[in-house]
Amino acid sequence: MSTFGELKFTLPAMRMLENEHRYLSYLMQEWHAHVLWFEGEGLSLAEGRRRLVELRRLIREFMIPLNKHTEKEEKYFFPMLGAYIGFEQGPLVGIQEEHKEIDAFIGHFLHHTDDEPEQLPLMAIQAAVRDAGEAFEILTVHFVKEEAVIYPMAEQQLSAKDQKRLNEQLNTLIT
Repeated sequence: MSTFGELKFTLPAMRMLENEHRYLSYLMQEWHAHVLWFEGEGLSLAEGRRRLVELRRLIREFMIPLNKHTEKEEKYFFPMLGAYIGFEQGPLVGIQEEHKEIDAFIGHFLHHTDDEPEQLPLMAIQAAVRDAGEAFEILTVHFVKEEAVIYPMAEQQLSAKDQKRLNEQLNTLIT
């Protein structure tokens, strides 16, 4: 994953996806700060419940652009790149599995914290928050893998015609 300086890729479609990663990473930092709070010592139940409400809000808001980004990759980008590099094995298989894993961890967190926060004991909150932490870790590595392996493949493999078509398909907002 690139730093917050210049974009690394030259193809407009890859630059769009890379830029979306930057935005998603920014949003992730907001909610990950709450996840890290739950790893501390001597936590207050009242503060834990308050932070849980805020963490749920931030993650639900985060899921809107994440789902749009993921949908764009799975609907347009992966099928097009897969036509060049294959679907049965290789990097696309792992990347798509990670999409499912991320969704599962976040879904598990939201499901297990869906009850009224006033009713949840601190240990149950902390256990559920670990799922949000796992999602953060997977997402972070996932973005690095896409930018280090998948996106460069696209820049090298896609024909000019497919590059143009992919650019048109991906040129939508995730917000």
